[in-house]
Amino acid sequence: MTRADLANTFLNRTDWATAQRKPLAGDASNRRYERLHMDGETAVFMDAPPEKGEDVRPFIAIAEYLTSVGLSGPRILARDEERGFLILEDLGDDLYARVVARDPGSEDMLYTAATDALIALHRAKPPRLAAYDADIMTEKAAMAFTHYKAGILGQEDTVETAAFCTAFKPLLAHLTNGPQVLIQRDYHAENLLWLPHRKGIARVGMLDFQDAMLGHPAYDLVSILQDARRDVPPETEDRMIRHYVDQTGTDAERFRAAYAALGVQRNLRIIGVFVRLGLHMGKTHYIDLIPRVWGLLLRDLEHDAMKPVALMIRDALPEPTPDALSRLIPT
Repeated sequence: MTRADLANTFLNRTDWATAQRKPLAGDASNRRYERLHMDGETAVFMDAPPEKGEDVRPFIAIAEYLTSVGLSGPRILARDEERGFLILEDLGDDLYARVVARDPGSEDMLYTAATDALIALHRAKPPRLAAYDADIMTEKAAMAFTHYKAGILGQEDTVETAAFCTAFKPLLAHLTNGPQVLIQRDYHAENLLWLPHRKGIARVGMLDFQDAMLGHPAYDLVSILQDARRDVPPETEDRMIRHYVDQTGTDAERFRAAYAALGVQRNLRIIGVFVRLGLHMGKTHYIDLIPRVWGLLLRDLEHDAMKPVALMIRDALPEPTPDALSRLIPT
């Protein structure tokens, strides 16, 4: 049977068998989405092919966990875990990015709500998950060398990459030790939905959390405030950091040092991932986002905590000029 045949068989076994199906925009993964319409109700169909490396079980586990602590992950309405099919509660189309674009005055309210949702999540006992530790984070950050720089220059300098890892890993380990919380790792304005009819932290609808791990509390705050896809005003970023610190009683100096380190790590990783998506998967629109991420990276490197690696990173990585970026577009 084809993948389409398997999808039809799954849907025909559910309460949504007669639903009208319309495509929904996807993400950077191999997953495919459709909105189901039937009798005035809607749901979302997720097609996550296992043969392409997708696995719906982590998504199910995290969605159910988020719901259990009062947050708004989509409810699972039907599932076929083996074949990678889900029907999800439809949380609507009001992505944070769209709401702020329509109503710029709502930005502070939305970002405060998203920060409050993280505060609540970090107060809850996390599920058992793998740790996003210094080893993994360093390996991911090195993608800026193995994908971005190598893509521009045509080859990797393995000695330079190794030197970066040797310098960066102990710095991460030092700055990000301490309490571990669930981190969604993709907590940004195109994965959050505004649900104003709900109350409190449940007003923040959450998507794309299947890669959740245990990590530092600052990680998801970096994710939403240093967004690769939209400019968050620096004053909003600073206000949300202060709000998080005030509400949690966290040591501000230590938290901001960890925030900067995680910003460097995350932005290096994103630059590498965007090159991989553009150069090797044909999703070249991600290359256009690299200059924004580069700017965020340079800003994080200005923090005093980054002095041991700042000069190395600035000297090693080429600036994303139009000419450099053109080399990352497949011909």
